[in-house]
Amino acid sequence: MAVVLSTDSVPPSERLAYWHDAVWRTFVPLDVTAPKDEPFSGAVTTERLGCLQISTVDADRELVRRSRRLIAESSDDYMLVGLQTCGSGVVVQDERSAPLSPGQFAFYDTTRPYTLHFPSRFEMVVFQMPRQSLGLPESDLRRITGVTIGPEQGLASMVAPFLSKLTAEAATCRPEVAELLARNVTDLLSTVITEQLGRDLAGTDAAQHTLLLRIRTFIDAHLTDADLSAETIAAAHHISVRHLQRLFQAQGATVSGWIRGRRLEECRRELGRSRRSRPAVAAVAHRWGFLSAAHFSRAFRTAYGMSPREWQALADRTSALSGDPSSPA
Repeated sequence: MAVVLSTDSVPPSERLAYWHDAVWRTFVPLDVTAPKDEPFSGAVTTERLGCLQISTVDADRELVRRSRRLIAESSDDYMLVGLQTCGSGVVVQDERSAPLSPGQFAFYDTTRPYTLHFPSRFEMVVFQMPRQSLGLPESDLRRITGVTIGPEQGLASMVAPFLSKLTAEAATCRPEVAELLARNVTDLLSTVITEQLGRDLAGTDAAQHTLLLRIRTFIDAHLTDADLSAETIAAAHHISVRHLQRLFQAQGATVSGWIRGRRLEECRRELGRSRRSRPAVAAVAHRWGFLSAAHFSRAFRTAYGMSPREWQALADRTSALSGDPSSPA
């Protein structure tokens, strides 16, 4: 179910404060400013699609900043894609500036400072996903931010229409379809990044890239299997364990690390549910292939800087602030 936050019912004198809070809660901690001497209105509508958050922002002119101070206070680890659908905007990150007009998009990363500037009324669809889900080396993620990507640029010509259609139909997707679609979207975006950075996907490289995508889909389908391992994955794809390990090493990852990361993402999602539908920590750990609650707790703290129960408490506070106790954090 979509979550809609709008200034329409808020008194004009309180709208900027409300909007700042709405943007903060939807994405990550951000500073939002707008001209105080002008009337302001804005709305953000959010849908979940597996690990993917899709938010449509429709607002008057504003400036959005994520500073080092806010990053230090909240080290959220996401990659975002801003698809301009109306008006214009500029994404600034890593000393690069990406001007956007309708049909163009840009990547930006919550782990480093960025600025979004919208000089007039605009609409942007923002796709937010865990950085790890893209399966790309850190060096590639740093090179793609703050770059304008338009429909005249290779695969990007297919991406914008696909993302727009996905936004319109996300609410109708069944949960099992949503999970698969989210994985397909992240795979497509990682391919776009690879193409934009000038890699040669011809011949053997293309075959290896396709094989890697199949393997990652296989892993997602078997995450709840406690026996999932490099050996079982390699056997299922008729390759050696060494070949499998090389595929992941080329992406700056390991097979075991990828499996653990994906399992932790699913555990965090389940533990962020409302209290009425939330399973026990031990049950979540067992369902997603962790053999002991103690091992799961250590891995969760290492990945997210807090224990599973601390994450649940944070989810409860976030739900209370949003006024929607049934919505996940």
